[in-house]
Amino acid sequence: MGPHILITGATGFIGGRVAAKAAAHPEPASVRLLVRRPSAAPPTARRPGRPKTETVTGDLRDPCALRRAVEGVDVLIHCASAIGADEEQSRAVNDEGTRALVDAAVRAGVGRIVSLGTASVHGRGPFRAAAPGSLPLAPASVTSRTRAAGDRHVRAAGGTVLRPHLVYGPGDRQVVPALVRLLAALPGPLDCGTSLHSLIGVDALAEVLLGAALSPATAPGPYYVGHPEPVPVADLIAAAEELLVRGTDLPRRPAVDVAEARVLLAGVPRAGHHLDMLAHDHWFADSRPWQDLGCTPGPPFRQGVAAHLPWYRELLEG
Repeated sequence: MGPHILITGATGFIGGRVAAKAAAHPEPASVRLLVRRPSAAPPTARRPGRPKTETVTGDLRDPCALRRAVEGVDVLIHCASAIGADEEQSRAVNDEGTRALVDAAVRAGVGRIVSLGTASVHGRGPFRAAAPGSLPLAPASVTSRTRAAGDRHVRAAGGTVLRPHLVYGPGDRQVVPALVRLLAALPGPLDCGTSLHSLIGVDALAEVLLGAALSPATAPGPYYVGHPEPVPVADLIAAAEELLVRGTDLPRRPAVDVAEARVLLAGVPRAGHHLDMLAHDHWFADSRPWQDLGCTPGPPFRQGVAAHLPWYRELLEG
């Protein structure tokens, strides 16, 4: 009989994909989804040859709910986090909530803990072909600082942390949409030079999270999860330009470099952060998810994002 799995954040962008893949996988004996609101829970009807799936209601800030959630569980996949929240909520969820969850899991005898982290815990680069263990933690925001604290709790318990950089695909409301809004505020195309970035499609990332939960080859500590081919910043900007609606009767100005864009966008919230990220390498190299865990990285970015352009158009036009 396979493991009993608990997934937190099961209604989120990435956690929802993990939950769907786990519920369709033949190996787990059961899948339990921890959600904050019963109304947001995915359907849990059992299909022949697939694990029993159940939903439990609880919050990372409720120790009693966490004790109930981890009871009888063999593997924890922790995908819940607060992103873009204020410092109090970020600390309560990402730091203290993760610590409470990990403590409850350890006391309950959970044998493996896999957590969704972020490469942003290393700060803003530049990073070029950075290998696991080669970078210090240097978080530059409330979100990344509190998520780094949560990572420490997972690693202290012998758990595994998966750190993507940028994640795209259906459900993404931060990476591609934010870049489209940034470009829309400029009078011409953005020239960010030749920087390289690690990206991963949401389905491939979900496969790695589930693979790390099930594979006997999974090691404790951090992994980077990105497609083996780093993405030139020009390709990332070109994908956003595909989604940008500009008046056809308006003349296009020449390309805007980063220095000019910084001046033009001085009053736009987080524009400076996005420009800094785009202009510097954020390329993290780790072959283990693909060589050791039996997962596939999916198509290269150009092909992968092209398949999702209709979804992005519907989101941005909505």
